[in-house]
Amino acid sequence: MGTVVAVANQKGGVGKTTTAVNLAASLAVAEQRVLLLDVDPQGNASTGVGVAFGTVERGSYRLLLSEVTVRDEALQTEMPNLHVLPASQDLVAIERELVDEEDQALRLRMALEPVKDDYDFVIVDCPPSLGILTLNALTAADLVLVPLQCEYYALEGLSQLVGTVERVQHALNPNLRIHGVLLTMFDARNNLANEVAAEVRKHFHVYETKIPRNIRLAEAPSHGQPVILYDAASRGSYGYLSLAREILDALPEAAA
Repeated sequence: MGTVVAVANQKGGVGKTTTAVNLAASLAVAEQRVLLLDVDPQGNASTGVGVAFGTVERGSYRLLLSEVTVRDEALQTEMPNLHVLPASQDLVAIERELVDEEDQALRLRMALEPVKDDYDFVIVDCPPSLGILTLNALTAADLVLVPLQCEYYALEGLSQLVGTVERVQHALNPNLRIHGVLLTMFDARNNLANEVAAEVRKHFHVYETKIPRNIRLAEAPSHGQPVILYDAASRGSYGYLSLAREILDALPEAAA
């Protein structure tokens, strides 16, 4: 049974999509069967694994409307163990489409149920908001991974996400839990970064792995590749490989 991981933070610019793409690729390198599921209308996770923007007819939009199945829409990437179910701009209309549906928050969970044995991990890239798309991801997920840039407003945004997770736990998904906080764009020489990291550790599990600022990591999406394909020897690549190993070690049942 695959583990569904929602990569979520309603604050933009924290490395959320970078984390979803590169964690998915790193797990695939570790011989895990991985589905990268893009539910962000910007579609950046899709382009990050080689699906050109504008080439997807409707992707995860049609999935949430129950018009197609995961097996219909999932595409093979350059990496043998990595599939992607891409997003398109149509997703911006999904709230309007589902507004009168009683099961609007359950669509993704229902879509994933038939294929959870096909994958070891489903990595869901959420939009930078706490609307219906993120709600669907949290309702479908087993775990939440929170990328966090160590800056002044980071803790405020984190508290809002925690509130949403708690509401989802209470109403829709009692087994959901925040697995950990990932420090991104981390610079150990920065005093504020270290202060924020110390504060986060008081309240949450923070992964030992920290993702540094890395130019190769920033360049990789423009080539439609995860950083492990673009530059396997880069610090960014090593960082996400380390994160994948840390998660696999923490979830022995998933790696079995």
